[in-house]
Amino acid sequence: MASLKMLFGTAGIPGSSKKRDSVSGIKRVKELGLQAMELEFVRGVNMGEATAKEVGKTAKEEDIVLSVHAPYYINLNSSEKAKLVASKKRILDSARIGEIAGAKIVTFHPAYFQKQDKKEVLEKVTNVIEELVKYVEEQGWKIKLAPETTGKASQLGSLKETIYMCRKVKGLLPMVDFSHLHARDNGRFKERKDFEKAIEEIPEKFRKMLYMHASGIRFSAKGERNHLDFEEEGNSFRYKWLLEALHKKKVSGRIICESPDIEGGALLMQKYWKKL
Repeated sequence: MASLKMLFGTAGIPGSSKKRDSVSGIKRVKELGLQAMELEFVRGVNMGEATAKEVGKTAKEEDIVLSVHAPYYINLNSSEKAKLVASKKRILDSARIGEIAGAKIVTFHPAYFQKQDKKEVLEKVTNVIEELVKYVEEQGWKIKLAPETTGKASQLGSLKETIYMCRKVKGLLPMVDFSHLHARDNGRFKERKDFEKAIEEIPEKFRKMLYMHASGIRFSAKGERNHLDFEEEGNSFRYKWLLEALHKKKVSGRIICESPDIEGGALLMQKYWKKL
């Protein structure tokens, strides 16, 4: 099992970081004994190039791997040209700053169905993403785009849809948010073998370095409502089953915790992983 490597990290600056900037956050992640941090650009790409360089330098010094979460306001299926152009720009701006910071991937929620034919939306969005991947490659950037599995059926982003896009577009990687999948399918993971089945849907080549999100989660019939801590009342997402299934299926990768207590959740997962 020596080749099996799992890194754990936080979605943003740890709550226990004394300063609320990314450089301090990276140093705190290191102090906590974690290995990864996601730069959260969810409200907009507000990091400049000089800061991104400093963030990248600190991450390299501290041996912390970075990823980027692009803004939430993205819909690559928008019928309004201005919104589509703005959505593409948000992804590419995130990729540009992420590249300067040395981040491996930029993840994003790709689109909304807006009561349109799901297969047609999938094809349309796949083509738009292919354009974006080509642009990133033309710039000579190493950062990879990674559409995320989403928490509501109204959004493009089932596991099947996400894998389809990643198979179709060379260089595209999946970001598998298992908690979103749990909420999207109204409590999909009822036992450990349900996690194993989901992992089996992911092609082998992606399982060698799988990018993942996990958190406790509350959901309704329409899907995701809000994130919870793993041991909080109302959470039915079993992180131990996920880790057991990943271990059994020999998956290597990176898990970013999106629970309210981001470092507490990441440390909880890491502690259990070490026991396996």
